[in-house]
Amino acid sequence: MPKKQQSVCEEKTFKMIYDNHSEVILNFIYYKCGNMAQAEDITQEAFVKLWRNCKKVLFEKAKSFLMKVAQNAFFNDLRHEKVILKYNQQSFSSIGYEYSPEFLLEEKEFMIKLQRCIAELPEKQREVFLLSRKDKKTYREIAEIIGLTQKAVERRMHLALLELREKLGQAI
Repeated sequence: MPKKQQSVCEEKTFKMIYDNHSEVILNFIYYKCGNMAQAEDITQEAFVKLWRNCKKVLFEKAKSFLMKVAQNAFFNDLRHEKVILKYNQQSFSSIGYEYSPEFLLEEKEFMIKLQRCIAELPEKQREVFLLSRKDKKTYREIAEIIGLTQKAVERRMHLALLELREKLGQAI
């Protein structure tokens, strides 16, 4: 007797898919666009679209469906995102009381420079860099998320680090 396939339309199955994949998709989109609010919106839209198309999507293909929908939504919003990303770069601030004002100013300037340098990385390098450094993903996990080989991920990370080292070395 063949095994019954799980239906994405069942509430329990949909919740399991959401619990298993929402954070990965959110972070994937956040690292592409640099705006958490937009990443949350795109992630939510992807799950709404999955729910609306639940009869057409196989359980095994749900994650790839969500990733593709989220990525397409990101590309649709890319021009608007560049404006938001520039605004967020300008509004970065850090506050502290234990350090001298000179140190805080230097730290703030460095963090702004670092954030700008990360934002200026080519999209593919920025995506790999942030998945590795912020989300603590291994190269193998990043390769699976992005759909590349581990060697390609390692190469992108290497190029990102070289570029950041070059740009930040000039600032120090």
